[in-house]
Amino acid sequence: MLDPGAYTATLDRFEETPAGELAVLVVERDDDPLTQLDLPVETIPAAGRQVDAVFDVVVEDQRFELSYRTDETARRAADARTRFDRLARRPPSTEE
Repeated sequence: MLDPGAYTATLDRFEETPAGELAVLVVERDDDPLTQLDLPVETIPAAGRQVDAVFDVVVEDQRFELSYRTDETARRAADARTRFDRLARRPPSTEE
């Protein structure tokens, strides 16, 4: 379990298990990955049940609370699209 405090988590993937579907979240603090949480999908806020969704995680008394960060999720997706678009451009031809 995580120490008490505030963290950020990103939903990395979904996995099917004999017990049901799990959401796998990568937990980080100050942009350093610390651990992963494997949680039943129904414990994830409905609006954030998508890969790359970003959450605030608050841990207290061996319990945690997830809050979906809509704006941060959108910002990260836009940044990723911008990086992809920049990398996808062809370099200028030497003939031009």
